[in-house]
Amino acid sequence: MERLDAFLREQFPGVSRGTIQRLLAGGHIRVNGRPAKPSHHPRAGEVIRLSWPEAAAPQAQPEDIPLDILYEDEDLLALNKPPGLVVHPAAGHAAHTLVNALLHHCAGRLSGIGGVARPGIVHRLDKETSGCLVVAKNDAAHLHLSGQFAARQVEKVYEALVCGRMPGQGGEIDAPISRHRTDRKRMAVGTGRAARTSFRIMEQMPQATRVEVELHTGRTHQIRVHFQHLGFPVAGDLVYGRRQNARLRELTGCLVPRQMLHARKLALTHPRTGRRLVFEAPLPPDFTMILSALRL
Repeated sequence: MERLDAFLREQFPGVSRGTIQRLLAGGHIRVNGRPAKPSHHPRAGEVIRLSWPEAAAPQAQPEDIPLDILYEDEDLLALNKPPGLVVHPAAGHAAHTLVNALLHHCAGRLSGIGGVARPGIVHRLDKETSGCLVVAKNDAAHLHLSGQFAARQVEKVYEALVCGRMPGQGGEIDAPISRHRTDRKRMAVGTGRAARTSFRIMEQMPQATRVEVELHTGRTHQIRVHFQHLGFPVAGDLVYGRRQNARLRELTGCLVPRQMLHARKLALTHPRTGRRLVFEAPLPPDFTMILSALRL
């Protein structure tokens, strides 16, 4: 018989297991009117009530940082994230992040999932990755959008420049990803969670290849790890392709300033209207500059 915490995780796929545990510990989940334990096994006829605690004040402070907004309404916001912008405050990045910018822009119209007032970041992009990112502006939108990501109902298309001249016209990488055995900050192909990436070659250059990539799952560093696995790491990615990037610079004289990875397109269903929304972000100037340089 399934435990209550596992049962609730299935009912609310956009809410993390940690959040469910905190709600249970705080008495915000009740079964037949009584505070419930994670180990409780739900039975037919029981009434389960879940209440979101009032959002506490965020630790991050609002900052007036310009945003390239692609779309905005009362439920969500889509933006074109520039390279170099960190999404969440973390060690070494306590300020000047996308969250700080959104706290200023949204001015109180924020998701409070998990009990902390913050813009509803339902997915992330690496610091150096540019492109489309969607934000929920209320709890209902957060849950709905997170559920779409969890159910793989969101179309995610990227463009990347990779080291080396890839053969053929494209293909699919179906290889599980887990934490690296010795470096916990890195990921690696191994025996972890299923991960699937398909790609199409857009342009072959003498020492590099431009590819269109579609993510069918959303693992950490998925594109970077999968293309390293093929032997064609992302240009500018010194975590997963230092040797190949050194070779690329040696052969072309081109110093790639960051990982050339751009989230070009994001398509999802509006949480309130049910309308299909498609967001597209143009390539940033540094990407087009490196593209031109590698064509020579």
